[in-house]
Amino acid sequence: MTTVQRLRDGRLTDVAAGWFVTLSITLLGFLIRLQNLAYPNKLIFDETYYAKDAWSLLHFGYERNWPDTANDQIVAGNTNVWQDTAEFVVHPPLGKWLIALGEWMFGMNSFGWRFMPCVFGALLIFATIRLARRLSRSTLIGGLAGLLLTLDGLAFVMSRTALLDIFQAVFLVAAVACCVADRDWYRHRLADALDRLGRPDFAGEFGPVIWWRPWRFAAGVMFGAALACKWNSVFVLAVFGVVSVLWDVGARRLAGADWRSWLAVLIDGIPAFVRLVVVGAAVYLATWIPWLMGTGGYDRSWGADNPDHPWVEAFGEGFASLLWFHKEIYEFHTGDYINNATHPYDAHPAGWLLMVRPTGFDAVNDIAIGTDGCTGTEKCIRVISAMGTPVLWWMAAIALVVCLVWWIGGRDWRFGVPVLATLATWLPWFNYTDRPQFFFYAITMVPFTVIGLALVMGLILGPAHSPGRRRGAMIVGVAVALVALNFAWIYPVLTDELLPYSQWLSRMWLRSWI
Repeated sequence: MTTVQRLRDGRLTDVAAGWFVTLSITLLGFLIRLQNLAYPNKLIFDETYYAKDAWSLLHFGYERNWPDTANDQIVAGNTNVWQDTAEFVVHPPLGKWLIALGEWMFGMNSFGWRFMPCVFGALLIFATIRLARRLSRSTLIGGLAGLLLTLDGLAFVMSRTALLDIFQAVFLVAAVACCVADRDWYRHRLADALDRLGRPDFAGEFGPVIWWRPWRFAAGVMFGAALACKWNSVFVLAVFGVVSVLWDVGARRLAGADWRSWLAVLIDGIPAFVRLVVVGAAVYLATWIPWLMGTGGYDRSWGADNPDHPWVEAFGEGFASLLWFHKEIYEFHTGDYINNATHPYDAHPAGWLLMVRPTGFDAVNDIAIGTDGCTGTEKCIRVISAMGTPVLWWMAAIALVVCLVWWIGGRDWRFGVPVLATLATWLPWFNYTDRPQFFFYAITMVPFTVIGLALVMGLILGPAHSPGRRRGAMIVGVAVALVALNFAWIYPVLTDELLPYSQWLSRMWLRSWI
């Protein structure tokens, strides 16, 4: 191919088919997740924090404390039992505001606080399909990635629980997708410039500066939103901020800029910092506007109470109070209290890719025969286990190694994206193993490992008219069928279904899952 043809790589022609596949699988995922969403009608696991935080945000613009009896009163229909004092919270507000949107639409009930996580669970499928399709240059591979994610147990449970992580995952996948789209956009603009000049390449010149980068700006917005759900999104921003500038360097080199391609580190890198970091910071700060505009939030009066502090003199009482609040949040996440805490579902990140220790979100044990529909000769159990679909996770772990080899050995940049994104959402947790950690944090990894698996399935399938296509299709078809059957098998332990104890135990393939 000519230089211009190589720069134009990434333009798919099956636009209508692409959107049909994307929307169809997204709708399928949404309907599966929506089924019986309000059950169980109680606050499970950390919903006890975020659903109530969202409800008080909706009414006051900041989180309030609740009495110890609040959960039972909420289930009974008495929802406005908050206290007058502000609550110390340890995560930014955007995810809670999104939960509050569902509560505003449907009320302070289990359907209301789970509705927006369900919507975002479907959006996670949507974003994953679009990213996988762009990376693979194939609607088929994009659809495979979306279907696999639809059938993942962890993504399913997180889409039906009012926690923050599902929102963070969507924004992170969208941000990475925007970075990849910006890579293609940039290369296409360089190809357009060569066409206008009527030249095969830049012959050692840097070429025109491309200021208009809408996808990179969109990535900054998405990264800011991810940070406004959970801070550890910063690692993905750092990795893809650097990678996206290196992609610019590679595009210039391909276009014939020679050694001058490295000038892109400054010429494109400085605007990239503004579009990604500065824009992301602005979006993050915007989510704190209700807290800043009010007077009752936790630490909101700190600046007024400490007028002589250097922060107050430099930034004003409102922003200084916000900085102080952030300092206290950081100290909580790294301090002695959390580092000395213990939890029965503590899961070392070394075991996440293999799903060694899933998280139990709800359990009703020892249901007696003749009660709650329990029949037969043994007691029954209801559980919600935040576990991935085992066959999918184990295949994806192997595929990730293949992606690493294909990226480095095969010099195929596309396989590096799921590898880098997985590492950026996984490795930073190894620095905080003194504190309890939970497998459900891996929801930010799942879309990228699934994309890696879909890309490897693309290798197995081979080109459309290759001799081994039929054999590859059979292998991939069997793999997808195994994932679907495995998801159906574990479905009862994802949804609090009543099971005889032996039936539940048969789904616990590893003792560490119990």
